[in-house]
Amino acid sequence: MSKPILIDPLKFAREGRSLSGKLPVGGLDERVHSDLSDTSGEVSYQLDGSRDELQRFTLRIRLTADLRVTCQRCLDGMPFSLDTDSVVTLFASQEKLDEACEQDEELDAVLAEPELDVIALIEDEIIMGLPHSPKHDECSRDTLSLAKADKPNPFAVLAALKRPKSE
Repeated sequence: MSKPILIDPLKFAREGRSLSGKLPVGGLDERVHSDLSDTSGEVSYQLDGSRDELQRFTLRIRLTADLRVTCQRCLDGMPFSLDTDSVVTLFASQEKLDEACEQDEELDAVLAEPELDVIALIEDEIIMGLPHSPKHDECSRDTLSLAKADKPNPFAVLAALKRPKSE
């Protein structure tokens, strides 16, 4: 796992700071690796602190990466281009957070801790940006046809069971 990048999120947003860079996918946590077919490549990130139209502190995080995920049909690796842009609204108290979430169900908000690990935030965004069940448009691998050829047709098995036994 990469060395954490710690920020004070409220101060970062209040001062309108920015942070950008690249992280090797192989250096990210196992929880990201488990959704990928390999850990090559890198993730580019841009984190910007600001205020929204209601003057609440926010963090805008943008990620781009060329990743490889596993096709759920043929189990081969396949390319996936990650390109996310999200805004997280920061709240200093749980009460204000709960109230804001009740008023806006689409709001992506967190309770601002004294320290925020930017890498953990990046990992969370990667996981949320990955497809749930990635599939090739057409699988080119012969594994599917081999798997289908090895199994008897279930309807043929049923038909054999329904035939009367000759004595």
